[in-house]
Amino acid sequence: MNRVNITAMACGLAFFAVAPLSALAHHGFGRFDPNTEIQLEGTLTKLEFVNPHSYVYFEAVEPDGSVREMGCEMRAATVLRRSGWSPELFIKGAHIVVSGNPHRDDPSSCYVETLAIGAAPMLERYQQLNEDDSAAQAVHDLRLSDGTPNIFGDWAQEQYLMAQPKVVGARGVLVPKSMVAGVESGEINPSDAPNAGWGARPVTLTTAGEAAADVLRNQPPEENPRMTCQITSILFDWVFDGPINRISREEDRIIMAYGRDLTRTIHMALAEHPGNIAASRGGHSIGHWQGDTLIVDSIGFLPGRLVGNVPHSDGLHIVERFSLDTASMALKREYTAEDPVYFEDQYKGADIVMLADAPFAVDQCKELAYEYTTGAEERE
Repeated sequence: MNRVNITAMACGLAFFAVAPLSALAHHGFGRFDPNTEIQLEGTLTKLEFVNPHSYVYFEAVEPDGSVREMGCEMRAATVLRRSGWSPELFIKGAHIVVSGNPHRDDPSSCYVETLAIGAAPMLERYQQLNEDDSAAQAVHDLRLSDGTPNIFGDWAQEQYLMAQPKVVGARGVLVPKSMVAGVESGEINPSDAPNAGWGARPVTLTTAGEAAADVLRNQPPEENPRMTCQITSILFDWVFDGPINRISREEDRIIMAYGRDLTRTIHMALAEHPGNIAASRGGHSIGHWQGDTLIVDSIGFLPGRLVGNVPHSDGLHIVERFSLDTASMALKREYTAEDPVYFEDQYKGADIVMLADAPFAVDQCKELAYEYTTGAEERE
């Protein structure tokens, strides 16, 4: 890895027009140079503790004594909170030292790898400040008094952290928290780690489905709901980016509150869907217990994206099966999606959430890639 300091960074500034803070907008690591490391220091001015990416802002002092306003990307507020980080760590006016990767085009932006604030110890990007999350599992009863499996509580996909494989020259890889030690000791092959995100799942699209997928592929990013803090689908948003979700019960209903700000009502006393459903992103759901498995049937969706560039029409029909593994306290969801307009066959998959390592909350979402488009003055 090439290492450059703030002096080298400053020398390169002559080749760029100084970008306004609106140019901090980006989404994805592709806009940063992973092969170059920079170190900056200055005075902390502001924190955006938000999803899908938090930002720390500071005035960096350059070698000639001038000040450059920087905005550097960190992980999402939810995963920072789950890792024991809090806004109180970021003291306005404190001295801050940041190391990371520079933006390829914007000298006012970077991707944080480590940071030190005031006299506090240095923090690493994936550092866990609350190592023990066993307390939540210790107090969770397996069944309610009426015998119902206790799927009620706060749930989240296991955190994915960076692990350094025990192979010379290998790059760090994201793996579940429980696998980090095994990957770094060489006992676990990183390729055996389950995928944290939403990779491609096989589904055959109709001619109309292919045309709709082409439209999605050609849309500008700001029309993608994931890029603009909107709900994508009840499948995608349950685990994407590690949100904390809450399942609760109210008389003859089960409420599923997503950390990405979607609330679903599962009607347990209805045998079938009503005929006058108002279409929504969350749809209309009815449920029943089949033994220890909760089966949820949902229709009434607004047309949109199921995941990525997989489109769905208003004819989307989703069946989910929730089951609790009482040995591991893992809540598994298996799902099948059908769409007579866009799918030739079924879209199937599964995911697993565990008892959450932090309380449920709907953390603020503020997609900075599109929130600010007219200049730094609007950030005040």
